[in-house]
Amino acid sequence: MVAAPATDHREFRTEQHGADLVVVGGGLAGTCAAITAARAGIRVVLVQDRPVLGGNASSEVRLWALGATAHMFNNNRWSREGGVMDEIMVENVYRNPEGNAVLVDTVLLDKVMAEPNITLLLNTAAISVTKDGDGDIASVTAFNSQNSTRYELSAPLFCDASGDGVLGFLAGAAFRMGAESTDEFGELFAPEESYGSLLGQSIYFYSKDVGAPVEFTPPDYALADITTIPRWRSFTTKVQGCRLWWIEYGGRLDTVHDTETIKWELWKVVYGVWNHLKNSGQFPEAETLTLEWVGLIPGKRESRRFEGLYMLRQQDLVEQREHHDAIASGGWSIDLHPADGVFSEHPGSHHLHARGVYQVPYRSLVSRDIGNLFLAGRIISVSHVAFASTRVMATCGQIAQAIGMAAALCTRQGVAPADLVEPARMSELQRELLRTGQHIPRLRLDDPDDLVRHAELSASSSFVLSSLPDDGPAVALDTSLAQLLPVPAGRLPQLALSVDVATPTTLRVELRSGARPDDYTPDVVLGTREFDLEAGPDQQVKIDLDVEIDEPRYVFVALMANDDVAVHTTQTRISGLVSVRHTGTQESEPGIGRPRVEFWTPERRPGGHNLALTLDPPITAWKVENLANGFARPTAQPNAWVAAAGDDAPSVTVRWPAPRRIARLDLAFDTDFDHAMETVLWGHPERAMPFCVRDYRVRAGDTVVAERTGNHHTRNTLAFDPPLETDRLTIDILATHGDAPAAVFEVRAYAPAIHPAGWSSRS
Repeated sequence: MVAAPATDHREFRTEQHGADLVVVGGGLAGTCAAITAARAGIRVVLVQDRPVLGGNASSEVRLWALGATAHMFNNNRWSREGGVMDEIMVENVYRNPEGNAVLVDTVLLDKVMAEPNITLLLNTAAISVTKDGDGDIASVTAFNSQNSTRYELSAPLFCDASGDGVLGFLAGAAFRMGAESTDEFGELFAPEESYGSLLGQSIYFYSKDVGAPVEFTPPDYALADITTIPRWRSFTTKVQGCRLWWIEYGGRLDTVHDTETIKWELWKVVYGVWNHLKNSGQFPEAETLTLEWVGLIPGKRESRRFEGLYMLRQQDLVEQREHHDAIASGGWSIDLHPADGVFSEHPGSHHLHARGVYQVPYRSLVSRDIGNLFLAGRIISVSHVAFASTRVMATCGQIAQAIGMAAALCTRQGVAPADLVEPARMSELQRELLRTGQHIPRLRLDDPDDLVRHAELSASSSFVLSSLPDDGPAVALDTSLAQLLPVPAGRLPQLALSVDVATPTTLRVELRSGARPDDYTPDVVLGTREFDLEAGPDQQVKIDLDVEIDEPRYVFVALMANDDVAVHTTQTRISGLVSVRHTGTQESEPGIGRPRVEFWTPERRPGGHNLALTLDPPITAWKVENLANGFARPTAQPNAWVAAAGDDAPSVTVRWPAPRRIARLDLAFDTDFDHAMETVLWGHPERAMPFCVRDYRVRAGDTVVAERTGNHHTRNTLAFDPPLETDRLTIDILATHGDAPAAVFEVRAYAPAIHPAGWSSRS
């Protein structure tokens, strides 16, 4: 029994929390920043104003999380984000291959709650800040309406991952809303006024077939005239969820303060669309459908962007410029939407694709005004045009991981965020990120503390590509089809393929490559041959091109489209091998800075077979030395050790000339960085990637010191307490998740005194 006497006023209960880093915003960016920082050993308070984590990826909005892989519709091979972002995507596919948005929430909450260094405050909104005498943020006040508690949060470092930049706004940091003119940065893709200067917001809906007739009475506020939407004929009962991303509105309004107005307009549209589908009489299949879910908050694309130490722009992305402080990658197209959204006469989106992935600089993550403020998510320092690419969630998540690691280094060294731009400190930040699996294009992990660098590597066998068996389906050349091959420098090997021919025809074969060894836009033709073929099955095509390869790189053996020919394929899948089809071309438009890009993209499993072929001489790109080459995914070469197909007991051995003390072992496996792991709606053919090592054991000398079963993740860390003392470590691969030969990208070992910032004793 509580009986409180009347009083003239009361205050909310107040709790105070101190930390090394306060992260405001619990979308994928804030979540990844918090986890990375916590694993690096610093105390984090994560403040989220919603009941779940994930932001636009959560069950409240239900947009699929994507980044550079872009549904595998582009030339960004093996580009899926690494680190914590990779963990989240891989774990979600394992638990949730059907794409249930509610289960995405559980994956994110599990990841955060597993970190003892994180204090999580859900349903808690930041409402004010205090600043110190230097103009830095001293504390944040936040309020939770669910438990009527006010929180006073203090720390030396703060990260704004709130989406609208609430922390930077309250602290007075410079920001922008809208599109820069072409003149400011020379960005030719800057939109004209009729297209608008802001991207709008979207609300999604799900329907469900209940197997019996369902009537629908629309609310009074539903849009009455569906024909006011120029694309109203595009609505069907078969399309729902985030495939209707173009139900978008609000780009002409203030996308911060008018969010409630925008939400109501989107609700009107959604219920008007459903009324059209149910009651227009044009969709008899809708009779048994019910409206299962409608979003309660809009998925927001754009509002404030804050000014950092550098503002990323169109040229950085399209030209794939090098940055000395590169800390992450991006690869989504520059994807601008008309401000009028669903009511626009323009197409729903306007894309400019670069040739491949680009670097994101650390300077774009540090406020130029507030000395202890990091910028994360869609508010980072980019132009409106560049923002149209960096805004997507998996890219935001990977970029924010750099903030988490940077905060740990700042805490350890007692320096400000801007001080990490200094070359030696930046090299340390990049090294720590690469250790955790971060993908930074064209950066190799140079790790002086890795004991494997000073060891001799050997393996039970190594895969040699001399032939791939002819045991797959024959695939028609209704579009051009190419096999990517990692070839060494020197003369191109001779190749032989088998084809079925319907009528006498001429088959054109082109050898192609990209502008760089790690460029997968194959518009450089190295050589061609034409073959006059008679009708008949199982004909051999021998390709012998006198072509010199300048340096190790991927080349495309392209069979150009021919409706009379089908090429034989194989069931064999190997890490770093993939076939691709020509799916279209982005033509050059110099006036807007759009380059010509031919798209050669893979087919998703269970399709996407490699070509059955023979090579002379064989390709030996899967050697055990790759385990210490500093790359943990395919780039210009596979960068993996792969066992021979017939090796029944694949293993890798690391030998030192004298015993070493080992406290930690890092292993990196192949979870297929080419696979776009959309979190919701899309669905995936496997729970675990077929290339991934499932079961393995580690031996020090002849003694088993660790054994793991059921692994489905990219990175495994084994901690040894007490440390091992041995001159030989052997990793025995016991099983993978598919029929592919065993593959490993990295083996790294560390002495007891070395605990890299990404080290986690939980791993």
